[in-house]
Amino acid sequence: MRWLDRSSKRLARAMYRIAGLAIVCMMLLTCIDVLLRLFVTIYHATKWEFLIPLKPIPGTYELVCFMGSVAVSFAMAHTSVEKGHVAVSFIVSFFPKRVQDVIETITTCFGLTFFILLTWQSILYAGDLIDMNEVSLTLQLPFYPFVYGVAFSAFSLCLVLLSDLIKNVREVFAK
Repeated sequence: MRWLDRSSKRLARAMYRIAGLAIVCMMLLTCIDVLLRLFVTIYHATKWEFLIPLKPIPGTYELVCFMGSVAVSFAMAHTSVEKGHVAVSFIVSFFPKRVQDVIETITTCFGLTFFILLTWQSILYAGDLIDMNEVSLTLQLPFYPFVYGVAFSAFSLCLVLLSDLIKNVREVFAK
């Protein structure tokens, strides 16, 4: 099962880099769009002809929303690998180690169940979006690839949680 642990961590790291790239692209796109909007304002105030071709980027809001979905969903697995999520462990820390391991196993099972359901429902929802030919308003970009991205990221988180579950079960029964 070591291969599952290494593979899931490698996948989580690659997706985390894609999430970081999406955040950088969101920042650049937003900054460029704000700058172009400033040039439009300057043109209206001064009527300088060389500013006419500089116009805001159409669909910036849609692109930022789509990239936001990539950034958030693709960072989930890496956050779980790094144990960067919020954990309420104050009370649990007073329990014996074996009880802590059992509680960790139970919560990992709940998380795994939730993200399996999220993966499944996201795939079904993306299929519905394809059937309805759902697209964004301005750029006419389809929604379904981004929903499939959420499904893929939830699946990769399932792999991380499955690896954690195997480790937790081994710890519980090793004692």
